[in-house]
Amino acid sequence: MAKPMSLKTFINVDYTQTGDPQQAYNAKKRKRDIGAGTDAEYSSTHAPIETEALTVQQRRKLARNLKKNKAKIARGRKIAARRVANMDTLKKRARRQARKAIVKKITKGIDKSELSVARRAEIEKRVGKMGSRIDRIAKKLLPTVRKSELARKRGAKKSD
Repeated sequence: MAKPMSLKTFINVDYTQTGDPQQAYNAKKRKRDIGAGTDAEYSSTHAPIETEALTVQQRRKLARNLKKNKAKIARGRKIAARRVANMDTLKKRARRQARKAIVKKITKGIDKSELSVARRAEIEKRVGKMGSRIDRIAKKLLPTVRKSELARKRGAKKSD
């Protein structure tokens, strides 16, 4: 499993033009490390591939990393909220809504948080096998998601 990506991964700064050879070398080295560690799940052109559920150790490690970077994450979220979401983000949202709809249908309306860990894992496994079905539903949901995003931005402009 690839190491979790940080906010710095997405910040694009060219350190090679600074004149400092050590800084340029470090930047190239970072770029090489990031390029080597990427998986298909981090590909920007495709929807993320759902991998197996996290183990307890992985979940704890993720929690530590998120707690450590919570200020950066909050700042990134705040900046992103000001922008209109691009098509990739809208597709991701539509896909997430499609997954939620399927989970709701499988659980017969019971909230996911009320289910046991084993039952949740079983449902995630079932939903993971429904990739083409999720894609179809997401494609149908995309115009709705786009309209809601535009409405959100219009509402934000009125309140400014």
